[in-house]
Amino acid sequence: MTEPSPTPFDPASLKFDGHGLIPAIAQARCSGEVLMMAWMNAAAVAETLASGRVTYWSRSRRELWRKGATSGHVQRLVELRLDCDRDCLLVIVEQTGPACHTNRRSCFYTAVRDGAEVEILTREDSGEAPG
Repeated sequence: MTEPSPTPFDPASLKFDGHGLIPAIAQARCSGEVLMMAWMNAAAVAETLASGRVTYWSRSRRELWRKGATSGHVQRLVELRLDCDRDCLLVIVEQTGPACHTNRRSCFYTAVRDGAEVEILTREDSGEAPG
């Protein structure tokens, strides 16, 4: 028995919001850790797939943002996954350096524990403990 051929990906099948954006969650391939959440538009999705370097849409600068272009903290695309509703992306990446602009490996460095905020990741550039 032969396997069915894969369905070609059509970016137009994604459900972008009213601003033409879709949330994209970056996850480290090696550890499975969630690194960051950012936004993509259709051009960012296309650029990411074509180049293999993850590109987002910067809402503050209103332009494409190739992750690591200025910091060197590049994300190489391993796999792009779509959620069941096609309104959120999971971007599996090989991360070079910290993912967060605060120089932490993840943007999710604050936990709420027993009703209080607790910093759980240190800045990679300082080596100092949080707090």
